[in-house]
Amino acid sequence: MTTALDLALPAAAALWGATAGALLPRAAYRFSTPAGEDRRTTCPAGHPVKGWLGRVPCGDCATTVADPGTAEPTADERATAELAAADGEDAPPGPPAPDDESRTGGAGGNTKTATTHAPAPAPLTLALTTALVCTALALATGTRPELAVWLLLAPVGVLLAVVDFRVQRLPDPLTLPLAAAALALLGAAVLLPEHAGDWFTSLYAALALGGAYFVLFLVNPGGMGFGDVKLALGTGAVLGWYGWPTVLLGTFAGFLLGALYGGALVVVRRAGRKTAIAFGPFLIAGAFAGLLVGAYTA
Repeated sequence: MTTALDLALPAAAALWGATAGALLPRAAYRFSTPAGEDRRTTCPAGHPVKGWLGRVPCGDCATTVADPGTAEPTADERATAELAAADGEDAPPGPPAPDDESRTGGAGGNTKTATTHAPAPAPLTLALTTALVCTALALATGTRPELAVWLLLAPVGVLLAVVDFRVQRLPDPLTLPLAAAALALLGAAVLLPEHAGDWFTSLYAALALGGAYFVLFLVNPGGMGFGDVKLALGTGAVLGWYGWPTVLLGTFAGFLLGALYGGALVVVRRAGRKTAIAFGPFLIAGAFAGLLVGAYTA
């Protein structure tokens, strides 16, 4: 029998997700620069962009794709640049940058060339996406205390997926705190009654998945970015909460989704067999799928 709480919980989660998602565009815009370059502090027209939460204050400029210091692009140029930005091609290929915020496939940004500004993501899109993610997590997890952890981490996962898809970059200020926060919050959840997970398995899974991705990075640095290694620490922690089968399921789902996406690009001739794609969004999507199954079956 459906109770009032059963209806209120996903509704509250959706409201939280929509609110949090609506605050992500500015952070996504500022983080969407190739590795080796500073966070954005201005819009393409040179107006300052401060803070990290909310819409990009310079709305018209932030949705225009342009190189700083150049003339206003034509409508055709904007359309072409927006298509390239959506494909994650807004940074010219070059050698990997010296910092460790790596990209999948090793497609680093060339810091000696002008940077094309990807447009700010639509607030409505981010709000709806985060709301759907949070609602699904609430429906699968129910009233167990770990739901609070998933709801707090979900907006960060959405932000990471957006940034990596746009510029093939997983910034350290997002990946490393995500792993630390996951373990810390789950450590608090394990002290509460009715939780359905194990903190030590989360810790071991974070180390195991991070180590496995590190081996892949050493074997094929061109196919696995070091940012993916650090992101795997966080995804391993959340998947490990529900046990090793969930870790395996979430990891497999990530690789499967990435392979399907890459294969689809090849079929429609939008990419070649050696084209680098951002793997972070699929790592996160796989973890989300595994977490839903793990929470539902726990």
